[in-house]
Amino acid sequence: MALTRITTANAIPDDSVANVKMANIVQSKNIIINGDMSVSQRATSTASITSNGYHTIDRWQTNCTAGGTWTQSQDTDVPTGQGFATSIKMDCTTADGSLAAGDRLIIQQAIEGQNLQYLKKGTSSAESLTVSFWIKSVKTGTYILELYDNDNTRQISKSYTVSSASTWEKKTVTFAGDTTGTFGNDNAASLYLNFWLAAGSTYSGGTLNTSWAANTNANRAVGQVNLADSTSNDCWITGIQMEAGSVATDFEVVPYGQNLERCLRYYYVHAEGNTKQIGSGGYYNSTYVTSTLQFPQEMRAAPSLIKATGTDYYGIYRDNTIDTFNDFNNGIQNATTTSCGMDCSANVSGTSGWYGRVITYNASASIAFSSEL
Repeated sequence: MALTRITTANAIPDDSVANVKMANIVQSKNIIINGDMSVSQRATSTASITSNGYHTIDRWQTNCTAGGTWTQSQDTDVPTGQGFATSIKMDCTTADGSLAAGDRLIIQQAIEGQNLQYLKKGTSSAESLTVSFWIKSVKTGTYILELYDNDNTRQISKSYTVSSASTWEKKTVTFAGDTTGTFGNDNAASLYLNFWLAAGSTYSGGTLNTSWAANTNANRAVGQVNLADSTSNDCWITGIQMEAGSVATDFEVVPYGQNLERCLRYYYVHAEGNTKQIGSGGYYNSTYVTSTLQFPQEMRAAPSLIKATGTDYYGIYRDNTIDTFNDFNNGIQNATTTSCGMDCSANVSGTSGWYGRVITYNASASIAFSSEL
C-alpha cells in the first residue's frame, strides 16, 4: 500500500509549533501538580493556621509567619463553566491589620529540578514561563506572583490585579526565561511558584523586581494587599497551570487517578481508620513486632513516618486473635523510595515466630508517609 503524505494549507503559528515540540519532551505541559485542587489526602479543612506546613490540598504548602490566623479548606466554590470542581480556600479567622516586618502569607508549590531541565535555565535559550489561574477574593487590589529559584537564590515577581470583589477572575502572568543559574538535575526543590497573600515590609519595602535577579527580600512582594486585615477576607484559587512559552493554553485536564499518582510521590496515606491493613508482620521475639509494607508509587525520597498514637491503636491479627499495641515506637526501618519496615517493642506480648497481619485497631489510627520538598 502506498503511503499518502498529509499536508495542510494553513501555516501553523510559531507558538503552536513550540508547544508541540515541548509536548514531545515532557509528559505534561503543566509543570504544576494538582492545579485543580482535586487531591486532598491530609484533610479537607484545617483551622488555626499560623505557621508553615502542608495542611489540606496535596502539593500546596502554606508559607506563613504570623499575619493573621487562617482556616484552609478544599472548597466547591469554583468558576462557572470552566470544568473545575474544587478550589483552595483561605479564610481569615483572626485579623492582623498591622503586619510586622517579617510577616508573610504565601501559597506555594515546590518543583524538583530534574523536572525542569527542558526549560534550559541558565542558557541563552532559556524558556519563558506562563502561569494562568483563576482567583476569587473578597479584597480587591494588587497581588504578587513570584518565581523563586532555590538553587541559585534568584527570583522574579509580577503583579496582577483582583478587580472585582468576590468574583472569579482568570489571570495570566508571563515570566521571561532566566539566562543565569541552572537548575540542579536532581530530586531537590529547585523552583517555587509563590502566590503572595500578605507581606510585611521585609518583603515589600523596596522596588518590585520584575526581571530575574539575585534575591533581595524587600523587592519580592512590593504592593501586595494585606489579605489578613479583616476576618471577612476569604480567597479562593484554582485552575493553576504553569507552562513553557509565552502563551497560556487551556488548562490541561488530568484524570483524578493520574493526578493522585503524581501526588503520592510526595505524600501517601497508607492506612486510616479502624481495621485497615498495614502490612504483613510477626514477632521477632516475644515483645517485638516487625512489619513490612510497599508503597503504591515510588516516592521522591525515602520518606518519614507520620502516625497517630494512642491506647490499642494498632494490632497484629493471628490465629483469630488480635494482639494490640499503642504505637510503632521504633519508627520506620530500612526505608527506601518503594518500601519500609515498621517496628514496635512496647505494650505488645506474644511468642517469637508468630506471624500475621498488622492492622489499625482504632478509628483515630493513621499511618502516612511524607517525602515532601
